[in-house]
Amino acid sequence: MIRNYLLTAIRNLLRYKGFSAINIASLSIGIAGCLLLGLFVWDERSYDRFPGADRTYRFYDDRIDPDGNIRMALMPPTFGPYAQAQFPEVEVTARVMAVNGRYLVEAGNKKGYEEGGLMADSSFFRILPLPLRQGDAATALNGRTDIVLSAELAKKYFGNSDPMGQTVLYSKEPYQVTGVLEELPERTHLKFSYLLPLSALDVPAERMQRWGWNQFFTYLRLRPGADANAFIEKFRKAVDPFVNAPDEVSDERHVARLQPLRDVHLGSADFQYEVAERGNGTYVNALSLIAVFVLLIAGFNFVNLATARSMRRAREVGVRKVVGAGRGQLLAQFTVETVFLSFIAVLLASGITALVLPALNQFTGKELSFNPFRTPLLGLGLLLGAVVVGVLAGLYPSLVLARFRPVQVLKGSKGNGGSGRLGLLRQGLVVIQFSLSALLIVCALSVFRQVQYLQQKELGFRKEQVLTFQLPDSFAHNVEALKAELLRSPDVVSATAGYGLPGDIYATDAVTVLRNGGESKTTVLFNGDEDFVKTLGLRIVAGRDFSKAIATDRAEGFLINESAAREFGFGSAQAAVGQPLHWETWSNENPRPVKKGRILGVVKDFHYRSLHDKVGALTLQYWPEYYKMAVKVRTGDMERTLAHVRAAWARFVPDPLDPAFLDDSFGAMYRAEEKLASLLWIFTAMAIFIGCMGLFGLAAYAAEQRVKEIGIRKVLGASLFDLAALLSRSFLGLVALATLLAFPVAWWAMSRWLADFPYRVGLSPWIFALAAGGVLLVALLTVSFQTLKAALGNPVKTLRTE
Repeated sequence: MIRNYLLTAIRNLLRYKGFSAINIASLSIGIAGCLLLGLFVWDERSYDRFPGADRTYRFYDDRIDPDGNIRMALMPPTFGPYAQAQFPEVEVTARVMAVNGRYLVEAGNKKGYEEGGLMADSSFFRILPLPLRQGDAATALNGRTDIVLSAELAKKYFGNSDPMGQTVLYSKEPYQVTGVLEELPERTHLKFSYLLPLSALDVPAERMQRWGWNQFFTYLRLRPGADANAFIEKFRKAVDPFVNAPDEVSDERHVARLQPLRDVHLGSADFQYEVAERGNGTYVNALSLIAVFVLLIAGFNFVNLATARSMRRAREVGVRKVVGAGRGQLLAQFTVETVFLSFIAVLLASGITALVLPALNQFTGKELSFNPFRTPLLGLGLLLGAVVVGVLAGLYPSLVLARFRPVQVLKGSKGNGGSGRLGLLRQGLVVIQFSLSALLIVCALSVFRQVQYLQQKELGFRKEQVLTFQLPDSFAHNVEALKAELLRSPDVVSATAGYGLPGDIYATDAVTVLRNGGESKTTVLFNGDEDFVKTLGLRIVAGRDFSKAIATDRAEGFLINESAAREFGFGSAQAAVGQPLHWETWSNENPRPVKKGRILGVVKDFHYRSLHDKVGALTLQYWPEYYKMAVKVRTGDMERTLAHVRAAWARFVPDPLDPAFLDDSFGAMYRAEEKLASLLWIFTAMAIFIGCMGLFGLAAYAAEQRVKEIGIRKVLGASLFDLAALLSRSFLGLVALATLLAFPVAWWAMSRWLADFPYRVGLSPWIFALAAGGVLLVALLTVSFQTLKAALGNPVKTLRTE
């Protein structure tokens, strides 16, 4: 029996080649799109799934002030030890500090600048059980001069030699290799190339006891059975007097919270000062919806064409019923045929997925794999999916056709109203298909406009042609000489040295505003010299810049931005000038020195981080601890300019220069949005293409059903335009209705997405007009071929043929 059904299915597939090709192709593309997005989404949701991860958390700071909440991943150094010592439900804690910048590493005659380093407590591998190729995880970070290398770095500096116990010079300091990592798991949020012990951090012991120095990522694992919510409530009450000192006047509060380790990758998109490899939960959810949309559009298309094709076979059903076929046999026949087509589509979709996956991996930077034969659950899921889609597509038309009365069908009638019900189903599915397509178009246009805005918005400083490089430790005494050497070239406009650059690393610390009895304020802290403002092109809106000629500027001078003038309570930039400001310095000589100074000037707000974050209070101070140099160069002969900079560097430093351009760091800030926009365009085009394939098939079916009517109308004088309008009107009406239904949902969705950006474009009406016009135009072009073909046919032939 099944063999007979399959033979009939193959005959019908060959008989209706056009319908079958459209049906299979559209479903194949839809399933392939869903598979590709599904693989990406599954990968994003699979981070940090190692044993014990369900009990592992990370502290984060929820800073609450009048302007709203700011979530920060950095915590004080005291949190981990305090939790470990005071709360028995805590099994182990570990602090991690990012090593910002690129540092010189030397081993034998090999040297290079390396980035991606971390400093961590010796308990690090108990929190994150990453495998070591060599060494003992329990002791690898016990010594102050220990270093653990990635497999890549070990190969780079030691080749095939055993690196264990060997000495490497890290920023000219000797360290001993005590471990070599295996290749890091692809799906872990913490990616790094080397590990140093936290004990190597060269800061006073007193500073490691501070509750207001947020510089560490702090992890903890609770004991089995411990309640995370109950723990954090107790912990928060215990530390609140330290992090929100009652003797300090402040309108901001710091609230300690826990973030499950498994949520770090997708749940940290809005965190400030983050070291994790971040995904974006909102974007992953959006892509999940798009995958469902594409599959639904393809599935609806499959059902639509299946119902349209089934009406061609009404006489076949009548004959089968006359010769004794039962209702169950007819249901089985149509279901087997649609399942057969669905299986073919799944096989083709699997091939498309395998072919396209390498390009997706290159686009996303992932290593996704697709092999149903090696992943039984995936293969079983595809088989079940094919059966489910086939059954759903064939069930309704087969039920309707099975109820046809043989006498009426063989006379030419379509029976008891089944055709009308099928027609309503097809119309409803067309509306849903094109509603989803219109929704995707609006979303794609909105994301594209926002990405353009992010890339083109004026940042408040000049990031172009600014060359940056890291300075060696203790280089302060040579900074002025290096600047003088650089400025000997006419290609160098200016140079500055300091700690903190837009788009680069910077510090967050507290300053004390002395008005109203002394108020502690959290601020972004930049250090710079007298040329910082000039080199970056900042604009002074009140007061003056630092001056080398005024000796007290270095000891007492501060600049703040406009946001700080407001947040510090001065009201205006002019009122802030001259106000006293205190800061506990970072000096290692004196454990608690205070810089007592005043505000010399106010700079116009500039975007020192991405446009995902609102500009906050920023303090710039004249301070002689330098970390990086920024050099403003002319746009002429860049090779000549770089050669001069390298030559100037070589006069003071024997090691090679490692330069970068400031605007490169800003270019990387919006990669997630750029990729989202690209994926939206791709899958929007895919959804429209699938919908148009279905519309093409339905237009062909409609034209075939009305071929005699068209012939009669032509004989009676109907024009080509009249006939084309007759056949197109119903389809275009459905598409127009689809766009109207889609727009409220699209407006709501994109309004919520854009609300996450403090700097954003609006939802312009032309986006919706363009989406509606685009969908209608594509639909018109799709049906026009079939309508013109029918309208241009010879009426004599159509009217003469029974």
